[in-house]
Amino acid sequence: MLAKQRQQRILEQLGRTGALSVAELVHELDVSRETIRRDLNALAERGLLVTTHGGALTADRTEPDVDTREASNAAAKRAIARRTAELIPDGASLVIDSGSTTLAVARELLERRNLTIYTNDWRIALLLGRRNDNRLTVLGGELSDHEDATFGLDTLHQLRQYRTDIAIVGAGGISSNAQLTDYTRMAAEVRACMLVAAQTAIVVADHSKFGHVTPVRVANFESARYLVTELAPDKALRKALSAAGPELLIA
Repeated sequence: MLAKQRQQRILEQLGRTGALSVAELVHELDVSRETIRRDLNALAERGLLVTTHGGALTADRTEPDVDTREASNAAAKRAIARRTAELIPDGASLVIDSGSTTLAVARELLERRNLTIYTNDWRIALLLGRRNDNRLTVLGGELSDHEDATFGLDTLHQLRQYRTDIAIVGAGGISSNAQLTDYTRMAAEVRACMLVAAQTAIVVADHSKFGHVTPVRVANFESARYLVTELAPDKALRKALSAAGPELLIA
């Protein structure tokens, strides 16, 4: 296993448990203690975890609030949103994730008619509900501290009741080996559920997400039909994405 692969495994495990010992990692990855310590130190230098005497803890890393994210790479998000909206006809049923890029997509859908929409994002709900004969359901759950959106077991339970034409899903990061990642376990679970809730799943992410690793892996990325972005990733990531499954669409 290459160093990058080991380090990704470490981050995934840490995202699930919050803490890991060197001994656990030596057993799981079948490498020496010195190799694990080098990996932990390399990840700590990137701010991805905090090393302790016998292992590592999750770094205090939280996603910026949605207003901050909305202002970042705004032109790129608008371009991604326009390209994504081209894939969505009048009368479609949609599940729409929370986030700044998905909000940009919702703005591009203001003239669509007869949409059936399920979303955990209150701002998207207010934007697309009560207009153009749309039917909109706000998914329940616990209100996030950082954005006007819901997450939790109730969100997952409700999502599993629906099957839609299209899902629009955001990303916390997309690792160099084409794994979709997120900041929290629950946000990752909600996105994984959205990816399999639709006939066509579309992941939307600007180029700043490429090579960016957040603590928790999002399952079901291979179920996505498209990844829409504004700049092509490097050759290695393009190859990894091709193997992972989603077709790359450049806005």
